[in-house]
Amino acid sequence: MILIADSGSSKTDWRLIDNTGKISQQKSLGLNPYYQSLEEIHQNISATFNTSVLEQVNKVFFYGAGCKEDGKVLMENALKNACNLADIWVGNDLLAAARATCGKELGIACILGTGANSCLYNGEEIIDHIPPLGFILGDEGSGAFLGRELINAFFKRDLPQDLQDRFQKRYNLTEKFVLENVYKKEFPNRFLAKFTRFLHHNISHPYVKQLLYDSFQQFFVKNVKKYKGYQEYPVHFTGSIAFYFNDILRYTASELNITLGKVIESPIAGLSLFHEKDI
Repeated sequence: MILIADSGSSKTDWRLIDNTGKISQQKSLGLNPYYQSLEEIHQNISATFNTSVLEQVNKVFFYGAGCKEDGKVLMENALKNACNLADIWVGNDLLAAARATCGKELGIACILGTGANSCLYNGEEIIDHIPPLGFILGDEGSGAFLGRELINAFFKRDLPQDLQDRFQKRYNLTEKFVLENVYKKEFPNRFLAKFTRFLHHNISHPYVKQLLYDSFQQFFVKNVKKYKGYQEYPVHFTGSIAFYFNDILRYTASELNITLGKVIESPIAGLSLFHEKDI
């Protein structure tokens, strides 16, 4: 039995595939070794699966945010503790996006979820990468970036009055509450990304459309357009922001003469196909 996982900042999609090809699925919170300890990750995995199930796993393919260098080693150790009889392979979530969308073809793979990322992929490996730099310094177009822009506009009174009133009525935010969640508590990116629901519920408002367009344009200009030959390749996306704001994302791409390919919410189905040979 093999276990495949795709883990972003907010959630982890798991798939168990047995020797007959039967698939079972689970979801858990996001696992990120950049923010979490070995013990916290191990506890999350143990809470998601029964020990009897994990004992049947002989191969694990884990793709996750923060899984490079020291983070990769930490995640490998956490998985070894949980699945002590399995061969463990750990890679980053960007490779998951590339394998799930590009398969064995050359292309540009992007993530727009809670965070953002992108790469140029040659059908086997990532050959170029513009660093996203996180929601404070970058992550243009991501859920955390959009939430940050929305909250900033609310407190700076830049929102149109109708949106200002709707936002206040829905969330009743105080400055103290926001600052505590952004600067003092864990996972400020998750906190900020939650406010994209407001954007989705008000998607027809001209201000919201412009905010999304401007943010996606920044993502394309600061990331995708930096890859040599970017206009020659399909640009694929995974992630909830790309998926739920697909129409505006496609419009923005067309305005920049960028060809959009697949736009999927999660890479897990594509990863299951990619790893069929490993069963």
